[in-house]
Amino acid sequence: MILRHAAPALLGLSLITGPAQALDLNALSEAEKAEFGKQVREYLLENPEVIIEAIDILEQRNAAAEAAADKELVQANADELFNDGYSWVGGNPDGDITLVEFMDYRCGYCRRAVPEVASLLAADGNIRLVIKELPILGEASVMSSRFAVATKQVAGNDAYKQVHDALLEFSGEPTEVTLRRISDGLGLDSDAIIAVMNSDEVTEEIAQTRALAQRMKISGTPSFVLGTEMLRGFLPAAQMQQIANGVRADQS
Repeated sequence: MILRHAAPALLGLSLITGPAQALDLNALSEAEKAEFGKQVREYLLENPEVIIEAIDILEQRNAAAEAAADKELVQANADELFNDGYSWVGGNPDGDITLVEFMDYRCGYCRRAVPEVASLLAADGNIRLVIKELPILGEASVMSSRFAVATKQVAGNDAYKQVHDALLEFSGEPTEVTLRRISDGLGLDSDAIIAVMNSDEVTEEIAQTRALAQRMKISGTPSFVLGTEMLRGFLPAAQMQQIANGVRADQS
């Protein structure tokens, strides 16, 4: 029977090349379908690597599709990602590529990312950094972010960076007492900062970042945008540098 000899080849072709080349089972009789099923089973048992190959190809296609979708998200939200007018900007403000970090002060991986990001900025020297407050780990996260944003609005960017770094190192519970202790230790006006923590302006800034994260389909921290690329999760500096080099190559 031609079907008997064709089944393995047709199976392999359909698994690897996709639905467009797949065998039309509707054109087969019931007996032929039964025979085909038998041959498929025998073939897969004898050649299980075909399944692994098909899964690898499927994963590659899915990864490529997700990367393309992420690039579209970056492009569609570029203004708010890179120039929202309120997020803290550091690194090289005139850098040729921008790294955006969505972070939460209670996130362990965000804390692990601190030296990696610092190492990347020091080694490269041409990367602009944008920090976005995304408190997603409960009320303690929200309180910490409110305090940081209030500091920026009251005392400016330099004070924000000091508080930002202090909160990432802070291991206790954020309360008015502990937050005052942090700002007092930095020589800041604690009363003025505490007074605006729950203001509409602070609430609006955090809400805008949350809305942006939702549009970007960000569900965890840290999440990064590096140039045109989405980096969903913690990455070491060396890997981020490779991605930055690739983005620059694509732009040249």
